[in-house]
Amino acid sequence: MTISAADWLTYSGVEPAVLERWPGYQVTLVAVDHLDTAVLATVAEELLADAHRHARVAEPGAVDPHTTRWHNAYRDFGVKPRVARPSSDALIRRAVSDKGLPSINVLVDLYNAISILHAVPIGGEDLDRYEGPARLVIATGNEPFHTSNDGQPVIDHPDAGEPIWVDDAGVTCRRWNWRQTNRTAIDHHTTRVGFIIDSLDTPSHTGAAAATRQLCDLLPGAITRIIDTAS
Repeated sequence: MTISAADWLTYSGVEPAVLERWPGYQVTLVAVDHLDTAVLATVAEELLADAHRHARVAEPGAVDPHTTRWHNAYRDFGVKPRVARPSSDALIRRAVSDKGLPSINVLVDLYNAISILHAVPIGGEDLDRYEGPARLVIATGNEPFHTSNDGQPVIDHPDAGEPIWVDDAGVTCRRWNWRQTNRTAIDHHTTRVGFIIDSLDTPSHTGAAAATRQLCDLLPGAITRIIDTAS
């Protein structure tokens, strides 16, 4: 049974152990029940081009302070930046490469561009493929993670101790915001979507706030919820 945007926001949550270990963490959830991606195609294309320009004018080798906080958080659960990077960092690095960041589809291009522009990790989920609400928990290592290897579907598992986003059917994103599952991925047919905006940019969470405003301005009917230690 699919979950509505309102219920996805209401019943999603963050495990207390995550907030106890990283008290400066905040997540903003953005959800929409009905989207016409055709009307967003042009703006997504323009935003992706803007994101490439934005990334390429930055000082070579410079690391945004928010990205540094994510690197430190990854080290906290045993992952060095060269092994796995927070999604916004990985996107920025691809955007400044010679090949640039490829276009995937309208909604993915849209949130990837906004992630780059505000240096904040954003995940996107197809709510029609989601099972229940989202929860950020500390992995036991037994949770199923549906992914692919050499183009073939496989079921992997997270490392014990890493933060993972899950729904009722298993892992939706490993290492906080490093890699999303194929199972709930947005595709060309997606019309109901949930976005997860992760932030360690305490206390103001400026990037997350700006990214949320931009998403909501572009997505009619979008609703939001913030979860942090003060919630």
